[in-house]
Amino acid sequence: MTTLICGSLAFDNIMDFEGRFADQILPEQLHILNVSFLVPTLRRDWGGCAGNIAYAMRQLGGAPLPMATLGSDGAGYLERLRELDIRTDFIKMLPDAYTAQAMIMTDRDNNQITAFHPGAMARAHENTPPLPQSARLAIISPDGRQAMLARAEQFARAGIAFVFDPGQGLPMFDGAELAHLVDLATWVTVNDYEARMLCDRMGLTLADISRRVQGLVVTLGGQGCDVWQAGVQTRIPPAKPAAVVDPTGCGDAWRGALLFGLEQGWPLARCAQLGNRIGALKVAVRGPQNYQIAPTFVADFLRGG
Repeated sequence: MTTLICGSLAFDNIMDFEGRFADQILPEQLHILNVSFLVPTLRRDWGGCAGNIAYAMRQLGGAPLPMATLGSDGAGYLERLRELDIRTDFIKMLPDAYTAQAMIMTDRDNNQITAFHPGAMARAHENTPPLPQSARLAIISPDGRQAMLARAEQFARAGIAFVFDPGQGLPMFDGAELAHLVDLATWVTVNDYEARMLCDRMGLTLADISRRVQGLVVTLGGQGCDVWQAGVQTRIPPAKPAAVVDPTGCGDAWRGALLFGLEQGWPLARCAQLGNRIGALKVAVRGPQNYQIAPTFVADFLRGG
């Protein structure tokens, strides 16, 4: 089975602010906000939702196939994916655009402020390869708006079960569009903030939304996640990380594990448990694609280790 990973490939420029954003921002002055944060450290990492999800899934032994766009500066990313034994034949390079770029600043409480230049990602709808016959599963994560809408229609017509993961792309869609995307999807994943926005825009509760799909999962960071099925909520406890170092890419690592479990035919709650374990593994390492998953990890997980 091949799992299509639709979303961004990006370069993450990650900065650490040693203070707290809350101490630097005056709520009564937000209408004239003008702040500067001193960031002693800066690093550049491979990132983007599609890249991060594919990285986690491949390490677990899955078969991810990223469907994404890169700019003229993306040759190094292609080479990295090939070194990781991740297929690149569904990645389109656009010579007249830059690869998507994220500028991510994290404070001492792990709050984040992100600026994102979509670059080639905004033209993801220009990447239209024929779907492989081996594709039975997919995820639509944050990407160009037009591409996300088109992919959902395409997968539904082809009978490919997919996860709708709007992420930071959720504000691009109004309530009617979100309802349409949810109805086409098989599963929906959001974090707790996105869950509130999704409910607000659709005018529904989480229980209502869960009745329109096979499952809805709301990730809660250090609190684990909630699995909703047919209106019933189940809390999946968190896994304790060895350390809390960098939250960047934790949600994508979780989604890579979710897809791996779905690829194996596991129940949704079991997939979410693995997601919590992989998220805890990632948060202990700097960068979205620098953690390592042991070859025996899945076997140990299934044995309850």
